Amino acid sequence: MKVPTSNITTTPDYPGREIREVLGIVTAECVLGINIFRDVLGGLRDLVGGRSGTHQKALQQARETCLEDLAQKAGELGANAVVGVDLDYNEISGGGKGMLFLVASGTAVRLR
Repeated sequence: MKVPTSNITTTPDYPGREIREVLGIVTAECVLGINIFRDVLGGLRDLVGGRSGTHQKALQQARETCLEDLAQKAGELGANAVVGVDLDYNEISGGGKGMLFLVASGTAVRLR
């Protein structure tokens, strides 16, 4: 069973609920390739100013995927919530290729 994404929070506790049991740390990793067309369009946007919709969508997709994976892993431990969630974004590049990666981590818990 998966933890509902509404029960995932960046706070160290769950507001209005008591943590009954801490089940452990859960992590999820997501790596997205940023293709050459997105890179070129993003680079043009950097030159003329404004926001890059293609890069924003890639970031949103990575975040949603990671949080879904985090919810699944926490649910497999028997959790009904994840607290203290941290999202770390970074980029891997080299050889003319760019990859965006995101690591989500938090503490799987059972709430009363």
